Amino acid sequence: MVYQLVIFDNDGVLVDSEPLSNTILAAYLTEVGHPTTYEDSLRDYMGGAVHRVHDLVQERTGQRLPADFDQVLHERLFAAFARELRPVPGVTDVLGELSAHGVPYCVASSSSHERIRVGHRSAGLDEWFEEEWIFSAEDVGRGKPAPDLFLHAADMMGVHPSGCVVVEDSPLGIEAARAAGMDVLGFTSMMPAAKLTGATACFGEMKELSALLGLGV
Repeated sequence: MVYQLVIFDNDGVLVDSEPLSNTILAAYLTEVGHPTTYEDSLRDYMGGAVHRVHDLVQERTGQRLPADFDQVLHERLFAAFARELRPVPGVTDVLGELSAHGVPYCVASSSSHERIRVGHRSAGLDEWFEEEWIFSAEDVGRGKPAPDLFLHAADMMGVHPSGCVVVEDSPLGIEAARAAGMDVLGFTSMMPAAKLTGATACFGEMKELSALLGLGV
């Protein structure tokens, strides 16, 4: 099937930020009194908006995170991005093929607009995304696993959900895409296919994605 719109998750799919982000988040939560391992962070927060961190901590402990938690977290993340962030190997080839075939694409991420743009600049992907092709959980108020973000992206791009496919790497993102009535391709760079239940198909390297998107067929 050739889709009318390809919606990319950002962290872990376009930019190789998940190891950095979850290492920093786990360390910071531990620092402020909520012991968290890297594995805990992947399980609980990967693919979610930062409000999910606040919600789960309060639900589990009855405590609120510091008022400046988001600001400090993003300062640490952005510094790490500037030093270390790279694009996911092979993703620019896929974006080039989509452009060559005239297939519209966009990004829909639980991250803030600022974090998406900082990541794209650090990884050299900013040239591939016009401002109007970038959608954030900030735009809808609820991050994944709610379908709101993907539905908003499809609406703004002028495509019915049934004509969209989402490229995701987290269980929260898979759940959100399915709830939006979209096909979803699970990228297994961070989690095995067994944890991406509900995906239409899974793939392990970006070079496999073109065929799944029906490019060149």
